[in-house]
Amino acid sequence: MADLKIGRLMMGICQTNCYFVYQEGKSEVIFIDPADKGGYIYDALQERGFTVAGILLTHGHFDHIWGLEELREKSGAKVYACETEKALCNDARLNVSAGVGRACTVDADVYVKDGEEITISGITCRLIATPGHTQGSCCYYFAGGGFLVSGDTLFAESVGRTDLPTGNMSSLVRSIQERLFVLPDETKVYPGHGEATEIGHEKRYNPFCV
Repeated sequence: MADLKIGRLMMGICQTNCYFVYQEGKSEVIFIDPADKGGYIYDALQERGFTVAGILLTHGHFDHIWGLEELREKSGAKVYACETEKALCNDARLNVSAGVGRACTVDADVYVKDGEEITISGITCRLIATPGHTQGSCCYYFAGGGFLVSGDTLFAESVGRTDLPTGNMSSLVRSIQERLFVLPDETKVYPGHGEATEIGHEKRYNPFCV
């Protein structure tokens, strides 16, 4: 999958990065973390000639799931999430949506195990469980494209917060060091907030993990 591409929409009150992964010359995309406006996302992709073939969640916090139901309804796509994130997705207190005034719960169509591969419309990625930001946080590694969508686990020279329900800093650092830093140094990292980075750069300069 050398022709694998990734695009970004930045949306919502937390400026969440929403990514869509596709093969050059093809219209089907895998959409990751639909922020807060599923209808807008659907229309924006349609205008670019894209259709949503599947939806992946890196975790269940409100700023990553508010737009999910509308996007799922309009696209008919199945939703995938890590099996250990089900409880948080199903609880408006745990996913913090109740606390910010727009209570929301969601359920994935498919709960995926750590290390399991997901193939949608010819695009394959591997779910890497990275507990810490939440108990069921995960990243998606697209080996064919040489990139990782890291959600709120790993940021450019930073890491995700761990002061919200089910968060744990020691687990987060261990997840990054043991699960992500074993990827090739040249792996591009696309985080849930902020700008992209690379695994090799974070191994050298991330103050939380060196």
